[in-house]
Amino acid sequence: MKKDISRRDFLKYLGVGAAGTALFEGASTTPAFAAENLPSFELGPFKLKKTKETASGCPYCGCGCSTIVYSENDKVVFIEGDPDSPINEGSLCPKGMALPDIYNIVDKKRQRVLNPGRLTEVLYRAPGSNQWEVKDWDWAIPEIAKRVKKTRDEHFEEKDANGVTVNRTMAICQMGSANINNEEDYLVNKLMRGALGVVDLDHCARL
Repeated sequence: MKKDISRRDFLKYLGVGAAGTALFEGASTTPAFAAENLPSFELGPFKLKKTKETASGCPYCGCGCSTIVYSENDKVVFIEGDPDSPINEGSLCPKGMALPDIYNIVDKKRQRVLNPGRLTEVLYRAPGSNQWEVKDWDWAIPEIAKRVKKTRDEHFEEKDANGVTVNRTMAICQMGSANINNEEDYLVNKLMRGALGVVDLDHCARL
C-alpha cells in the first residue's frame, strides 16, 4: 500500500540511515591514504618497480589522452593514464583501458603472454590462395605503393560527364588517424587530395 511521505520525514529517515551506516561501518576521522601495493588485475601493483616508464598517447580518438607505458626487457607489462596530463588527468575511457589488448602484454605473475595472437609480421595472401605468406616490410611497402599507383592510374578521372575538370579517383578511400598531429595530417591530405586525387576521406574521431 502506497504511503505518502513529507520532505521533512524523508530527510529525517535519510539522516537516520546515514548515521546507522556510519555506526556499523566504523566511521573514522583518520585521513585515508592510498595503499602502496594495490592489485592491478593480474599484472601486479599499479606502480610497477624495475620497469621503464615511457610517455605515450591513446590512439583511439582525437581527445589526446596521455598514457604511461611500463615495459621490461622491451616487453610491455602495463599501461595506465598519465596523471600529469591536463587532458585526462590519469583517467582513461573503456577504449583506453583496453589498450593492453593491442600489445603482447606479459603477465609477470603467471609467466604468460596475455595477447599471444597479436600480429607482429606482415602477412600476405595471394589472389586465389588460401594460405598466408610471411613477408617483410622491404617487400610490403613497395608492393603497396605499386598497387595504389595501379589503382589510381586505372580509375583516374580528369573530367566528369559534364566536362568539368575534377582530377579525382573514386576507387581509393582514406581513413584518418586520430593519433597523428596537425603537421602529419596535413602531409597525409596533401598526398591523398593533391597527388592521388582521393575525395573519399574520413576520420575516426569525427571532431
